[in-house]
Amino acid sequence: MKSITVHSLTEKFSLEVLAGANRMDRVITRPQTHRPGLEFVGYFDFFPMERVQVLGRKEITYLLTLSIEDRQLHIGNIVKYHPPCFIVTSGQQEIPYLTMFCDQEGIPLLRTTEKTTDFIAKLDSYLVKALAPEMSIHAVCVNVAGIGILLRGRSGIGKSETAHTLIRKGHRFVADDIVVLKKLGPTTLLGTHNETSREFLALRSLGLINVVRQYGRTAFQDETRIVLDIELSPWQENSLNNELEVVPQFTEYLGIQIPHIEVQLQPGRDVASLIEAAANSWYLKQLGYSAAEDFMQRIENKMQS
Repeated sequence: MKSITVHSLTEKFSLEVLAGANRMDRVITRPQTHRPGLEFVGYFDFFPMERVQVLGRKEITYLLTLSIEDRQLHIGNIVKYHPPCFIVTSGQQEIPYLTMFCDQEGIPLLRTTEKTTDFIAKLDSYLVKALAPEMSIHAVCVNVAGIGILLRGRSGIGKSETAHTLIRKGHRFVADDIVVLKKLGPTTLLGTHNETSREFLALRSLGLINVVRQYGRTAFQDETRIVLDIELSPWQENSLNNELEVVPQFTEYLGIQIPHIEVQLQPGRDVASLIEAAANSWYLKQLGYSAAEDFMQRIENKMQS
C-alpha cells in the first residue's frame, strides 16, 4: 500500500506545526480527508480514523460553545483513535486544548491560513494522485487536442520522433521513454512522467532536447488522462490494413481497459497525422458518431431507393 508521511504533506502545503513535531513520520494511506462532525457528539460507528482530520470554523466554533469538561471529553474521544494528523484551517487561533491533547498523544497538529473548502479540495486532489496505484511502462505520452495518448512500440520504431512531430503541430508532450500510469478511479488512468525525465525528449542522432526550452511552456503538460493506446509496428505486406470497421481492441493497465490501435509504419506514411485522425475519431465516437456506421447507412439507403 502506498503512503506518504505527514512531514511530506506539511512541506507540500507549507503547513504550520503546532503540536506533535516529533511524530511527523506518521503515515497517511487514505486519499480522502474527513471533517469530524458526528464524532463530536459521540457517534463513532463509521469514523474513518485512518484519514487526515480537518477542522474548519464550523468544528472549532462548536467546540468553543462547550464547557471545558465537555470539550476535553469530545476531543479526547477523537484523539484516542490516533488519526494521522489534524489540520486546522482559516488560521484559527483559539485551539490550545487541541494542542495539549495532540502533544500528549503524539499526533501532529497542523494549521493553514486557507479557507476550509478550498484547502480540502486541494488536499484531496493531491492525496488521490499521491496514493493512487501506479505502474511504469516503456512508451511515450502525448496530449493531442486534449486527448491523452500512449505511443508504444519496440525501441527505435519512431515513438519519440512522432511525438516531436506532434509537438511541432501544436500538441503537447507529457513523457518520453518511461511513462508513469496512475489509477485514479475505476475508469480513470492518468499518464505522467517520472520527474527525472520531466520535459526531456530523446531523439536518435540528436540526443536530448528540452521541450519547454525549445518550444515554449505550452508544448508541455505534467499529466493527462489516457484514453488511447497506439502501438507503432513495422509494415506487414500480407496483413489487411483497409478494414471498413476495425474490431475494437483494448489494452489493460491497472485493471482499466484502454482502446488499442495498431499503426503500421512504412516510408512516406504521415504517422503524426494518422494519430491526429485517431484522436478525432475517438472523440466523435464519444459523441455517438461512427463514420463506418454512417457509410453503411448510406449504402443501405442507396439500395432501398
